[in-house]
Amino acid sequence: MSGGLRVDWRVSCSLVGTVVKWLWVPLCLPLVLALYDGTALTPFLVPMALTAVVGFGLERLAETRDLRAREAFLMVSLTWLSIALVGAVPFVVAGVGTLAHPVYALFEAMSGVTTTGATVVTDFGAHARAIHLWRATLQWLGGLGILVLATAVLSQLSVGGAQLMETESQAQDVDKLTPRMSNTAALLWKIYVALTALLVVLLSGLHVVGLAPEMTPYDALAHAFTTISTSGFSPRGTSIAAFSPAVQWTLVPFMIVGATSFVLIYAVSRGNVGRLRRSDEFRFYVGVLAFFALAVCAIRALDAGPGVPFERTARHAVFQVVSITTTTGYASTDFNTWSASAKHLLFVCMFIGGMAGSTTCSIKALRWLVVIKSFRRDLFVATTPSAIRPVRLSGEPIDEETVRDIYAYTLISLLFFGVATIFVVLDAARVGVVLTEFEAMSAAASTFFNIGPAFGVAGPMANYAGFPTTTTFVMTLLMWVGRIEILPVLVLLTPSFWRS
Repeated sequence: MSGGLRVDWRVSCSLVGTVVKWLWVPLCLPLVLALYDGTALTPFLVPMALTAVVGFGLERLAETRDLRAREAFLMVSLTWLSIALVGAVPFVVAGVGTLAHPVYALFEAMSGVTTTGATVVTDFGAHARAIHLWRATLQWLGGLGILVLATAVLSQLSVGGAQLMETESQAQDVDKLTPRMSNTAALLWKIYVALTALLVVLLSGLHVVGLAPEMTPYDALAHAFTTISTSGFSPRGTSIAAFSPAVQWTLVPFMIVGATSFVLIYAVSRGNVGRLRRSDEFRFYVGVLAFFALAVCAIRALDAGPGVPFERTARHAVFQVVSITTTTGYASTDFNTWSASAKHLLFVCMFIGGMAGSTTCSIKALRWLVVIKSFRRDLFVATTPSAIRPVRLSGEPIDEETVRDIYAYTLISLLFFGVATIFVVLDAARVGVVLTEFEAMSAAASTFFNIGPAFGVAGPMANYAGFPTTTTFVMTLLMWVGRIEILPVLVLLTPSFWRS
């Protein structure tokens, strides 16, 4: 460390360089498709050369690679930002549509790597299939990256109660995180790839048997990438509404699995089903999905009247609740046309999220469960002051410091959302863009909590290109901050992090 800094930024940047160096590998996938389709190769060759040069240069900054707590915070923040910057290059080089603008290209890339699914694409048919595949690949990489980040880094740094997530080892050793990251990545990689391959096979099978004539092998791969990662990008402008009911029902359980703790999935795959039954978080997560799905289904059935088939009503209600709660962001129909009560329930779903240790975003079921349990405990203690009643999760007591961390994280998240909403309203008024309060709130929530579609001008069949460029840039930052759980970015802004 030099100049009095307490952070060895060289170690952080060196590890970021290793990540950037290997980004040429996923770029090969759209490159091969571009070769097959006879479309431009330059959008992928340029970033491949860029990642090699920049990656190798950064990697040489440090000889030792011991990642401690402070360096981990810096590495996490820079990694997501670096991947988004690289991911934007193909869009700018391709020079087609709104993605040719650097700010919009960065927005799309950040939306991809943070698995948000918000898009500024206005004409899906104008872009080559390879560009759409790169969008999907970015989201698949982001989903895998957040799994490693959550289970190997954030859980060890005690970020917002993340230490409570299901892990194979709860040892709080933050002195050397690098070996743990490698082991965790290897474990999660196998599960992640297996689930993706399974969904590709199922979607392709639906096409073969005639239940999904629109689902080509290309579509099957692109949607498998963006379903398991709970991301929501689609090469179709109408999202999943472009496909048959069989496809929509098939995607529902995979969105649920993508938002389930991958450590629990691993335990179940090894025959330990009891661990699933003992998980308070899993039961709460499934219960929330069931409650909102039934509520929205009932509202939609009343709104639709007697002439609409119940299967269609139930399918769209279940699909949209699962899609938004798991932060996938697909759309099986234009829910912008739904009644206010149904839309407001979907808006509430934006703040929930799936399980910690999954590919999902938002506040997450784990934190809400602890908040509810803690509030119930406080009510009990208020009437029985002499009682000692710890908050328990799956039978294990939670220390009060962790409870306070979760309260603080939840409060900060809601504060960020509130400030973002005010900015969206003011910036839209500055340039004469007419937005309702609900549209501004949903757009702010959707980007900060990494949902994807919002309501109104940024609805499921629309896009974010109608917002001012300044709002687009701020939303890009919101996606970045929200995806890496706020704290890694906030700590970088404190002088004590660098020098105390």
